[in-house]
Amino acid sequence: MHGPFVSRKPGSSGDALKSLVTSALPQLEIYNSKFTNNYGYWAVGFCGGLFGFDKPYEYPNVSQALQELKDVDLSNRGAHKLSPMVFNERVLPNLSSLNLKGNPLDADSISSLLEVLNSLPSLQILEVDVPGPLGRSASKIAEALRNLAKLNGVDASQILEEDQQYVVNNLKPRLITCSKEEPLVERVLHAMWAYIMTYRLASEEKLDETPIWYVMDELGSALRHNDEPNFMVSPFMYLPDGTLDSAISYTLLWPIQDIYEGEECTRDYLRGIGEDRQRSSRLNAWFHTPREFFDQAYKIHEQRLKGTVQKPLYTAYCPRTSILPNDGPPISVYTDIPHVLEYLKRHEFLLIDKPHKATIIWTGFQVDEVFKEAVGLQAHQYVNQFPFEACLVMKHYLAQTIQQGCGAPNWLPTTYNLESQLPALIGDFNQRAEKGENNFWILKPWNMARTIDTTITESLPAIIRLMETGPKICQKYIETPALFQGRKFDLRYIVLLRSIQPLEIFLSDVFWARLANHRYTLEESSLSDYETHFTVMNYRGKMNHIDTHVFVSDFEKEHRVSWLEIHSRVRVMLRSIFEAAPALYPKMHCPKARAIYGVDVMLDNSFQPKLLEVTYCPDCTRACKYDVQNFENGELIKGNEFFNDVFGCLFLNESHHVSPL
Repeated sequence: MHGPFVSRKPGSSGDALKSLVTSALPQLEIYNSKFTNNYGYWAVGFCGGLFGFDKPYEYPNVSQALQELKDVDLSNRGAHKLSPMVFNERVLPNLSSLNLKGNPLDADSISSLLEVLNSLPSLQILEVDVPGPLGRSASKIAEALRNLAKLNGVDASQILEEDQQYVVNNLKPRLITCSKEEPLVERVLHAMWAYIMTYRLASEEKLDETPIWYVMDELGSALRHNDEPNFMVSPFMYLPDGTLDSAISYTLLWPIQDIYEGEECTRDYLRGIGEDRQRSSRLNAWFHTPREFFDQAYKIHEQRLKGTVQKPLYTAYCPRTSILPNDGPPISVYTDIPHVLEYLKRHEFLLIDKPHKATIIWTGFQVDEVFKEAVGLQAHQYVNQFPFEACLVMKHYLAQTIQQGCGAPNWLPTTYNLESQLPALIGDFNQRAEKGENNFWILKPWNMARTIDTTITESLPAIIRLMETGPKICQKYIETPALFQGRKFDLRYIVLLRSIQPLEIFLSDVFWARLANHRYTLEESSLSDYETHFTVMNYRGKMNHIDTHVFVSDFEKEHRVSWLEIHSRVRVMLRSIFEAAPALYPKMHCPKARAIYGVDVMLDNSFQPKLLEVTYCPDCTRACKYDVQNFENGELIKGNEFFNDVFGCLFLNESHHVSPL
């Protein structure tokens, strides 16, 4: 007996009936539209349109009939194997297109399945679940099937060239879900990441313009994604009088393939982005992608961090001495830093305006080889920056330095470089979501200050789409920070680096708290409120300064803690940071380098320090403007003496108002 048999009893009783029927009818090939374990020529011919109720079997040899087949759709037939009796060169010599999606094919090994498919000489188009019965990688499947032209609708050559793990045609789109209770604004904010587009504007005056996000009209927003699109879109700006103030923005849409009436118009959401830039992972912004790949990436990332032990820093002892010659002239200093020009008043130093004649070059810009050659600097001159200090002052390199040198210390928030660690981040995000844990993250550009292009979000599509505005790190947001009178704060410490070999680092007695203006909350509507979640008010908002000794005293009273204990933990953290860098990058050593760094620290609600960032040539306005009372001994430190103390420590080997780390 051949043909379909329909059961009307679902569930366990239906399973029992199926077992009874298939046992009684050993030649049955299709049951409830699914292949039985005995399927063969007839079932494949039925799915290929050769047989049916209106097409009775008329061939003397059923296997001979299958030779006509060129296209067979076996999707969702529940097949557990590919029978070599059917799938071979003799029976299916002309089969060029085969759809196997939705079939477990778990009775055969991957190698056996690939061997069977390779035996079909005309097979060029294959649809199959990836990851699935043929493996987890689309590129490996395409490589194994030598004659394949298309896999899941994408050219096999493209899959191989871009080393694609999976292709979008096989993925389910992320559908917008929201509750009736959710405010309309929040629903829009959730949904917008599937539609919005972006571009950046840069001018000679402002090279760090924030990105501009926009939504296309109904037509543009209706364009769906395709790895092989037939249209392309691009923003276009018309400047009637040549200035940005007169700009009129458009989006251009044009075909890149021949289009026929009734054909869907599509575009590539990730145009120009290949696997070298994590294309498969970035598709998570629009589609549900297989979790196994990302879970594995996260597992490997965690194992690597846990296996890292901080490397000890061995340095030869070579005591520093003052660079001021005995009974000689003062040390000449060239600087473009306004506060140094205003406050460096010690008689041992002389400010001059000719960099090539100065003993010390103290600038806010990079002293590279181009600058040295342009102004005629020499090797004997001191500069306020160390070689390879990018490992500290660029956010992605700082995280890399800590992770490679220290592993995952509790003072470094979980951090991912989105340009290289996106799969691990997605795995981490998914696991936190599965456990119902807090999933707030903060995205920071690699090398921008003043919180430019910095975003807080709990949306994975948002995280991925924000990569389009420039390279960033993604860091676990500190959801439960220590608060000061209900508001967030962070601390700016000043670290003085006098030498790498030996390591001589000092902590200034001068530090200060920076306060948010609004009371802290994690309500979603607050995430875009700068004055709730950020503390740097020098450039926007209203800055509320509080004297350090007042802050410390009030904080101790509010939380009943000892600031000295907190300060001790901060010192240990700072020492670890500045030990890790030269241990990994010994070429940081330079006898003609001296520098100060701003280190921003936050406390969690257990009063443990958390590293935020390290800043080169930090803004020391508050250090110079306000007098500070040392919280340990009560000594008054005059603000106008700050740079006198800094230069005294770095160049005269003094230790006024600093302490060694």
